[in-house]
Amino acid sequence: MKRVIAILLAAMLIVGAALTFTSCGSASGAGQVAVFYYTYSDTYISTVRTVMDKLLEDAGYSYQDYDANGNQTTQTEQVQTAITKGAKALIVNVVDTGSNDAAQNIVNLAKAANIPVIFFNRSVDESVVTSYDKCCFVGTDYEMAGHMQGQMIGEYLVENYDAVDLNGDGVISYVMFKGQEGNMEAIARTQYGVEDANAVLAEAGKPELEFYDASNSSKYLVDQDGLWSSAAATNYMSTILAQYSEANGNMVELVIANNDEMALGAISALQAAGYNTSGGTTIPVFGVDATPAAQSAISSGSMVGTIKQDADGMASSIVTIAGNLINGTAMFDGIVAENLVGEWRVNIPYSAYLG
Repeated sequence: MKRVIAILLAAMLIVGAALTFTSCGSASGAGQVAVFYYTYSDTYISTVRTVMDKLLEDAGYSYQDYDANGNQTTQTEQVQTAITKGAKALIVNVVDTGSNDAAQNIVNLAKAANIPVIFFNRSVDESVVTSYDKCCFVGTDYEMAGHMQGQMIGEYLVENYDAVDLNGDGVISYVMFKGQEGNMEAIARTQYGVEDANAVLAEAGKPELEFYDASNSSKYLVDQDGLWSSAAATNYMSTILAQYSEANGNMVELVIANNDEMALGAISALQAAGYNTSGGTTIPVFGVDATPAAQSAISSGSMVGTIKQDADGMASSIVTIAGNLINGTAMFDGIVAENLVGEWRVNIPYSAYLG
């Protein structure tokens, strides 16, 4: 009996070792990668996740994806769990971008365990990243998206001013959909999407844009859940259309959105009211991300343009850096030099998309 038990125990140890090896990665010794997303429901983030999953698989890494569902406490607990399970690298799309506390806490946890951490997409301050030599940020020059969107809008309006000015009062009435309060990307896109459009209009001798609701001093409508969601924009736009209409002479003549999901949500409400369909009146709508759904909307004519945020380029850079950090090579080996900001950040370039 003792011999049988000994044989069984030995077999269990062999199986356990095999399972541990499999969970830690490929035969090359690559480590398990833990990837934390602020929410799976964000369309752009989902695109990044799809690309990154494939790249990690192709590189021979085992990985675990975590969905915080917009809750920072949940994400921090997930990070702690991954560290306890022996993750070799943490890739973090941090939930809370309103302060440094959440990101710094994650850095401190990673540093104590000597695990590299790569933040991406949602802004993290330089002071947080540089507090740990195995940490970096992969994102974009978020102000550039706002500048490019504003330039695109201004140029479109100059070329199509009379057609856009539905009530013929010489001023374009607009609505701005902001994704999240306190988010630096949202702040910059909200500001520069309008400011830069106004600069182009002024140069052409046209009046500045006018927010449709004079009583709204913020001059934007924000997704109160911070999810940059199509549902929020649909609800807002449906409410607007019940009061502001062509018949009343106060129709919203331009839609600017911080991302494509909100742009598409606005289009849904517009189409329900008979706009932005084949052969009807089209209200120009602009977004950011160039998601497949937005590209399709642009091709159909229900949306004018967007700013491409390169999901493939972001995922590729993240996986390259993760491999470097796991394998002990220089963090930014294989990264395009022009995309580097100091020794802490990689900016993935934007581009305009008009179909």
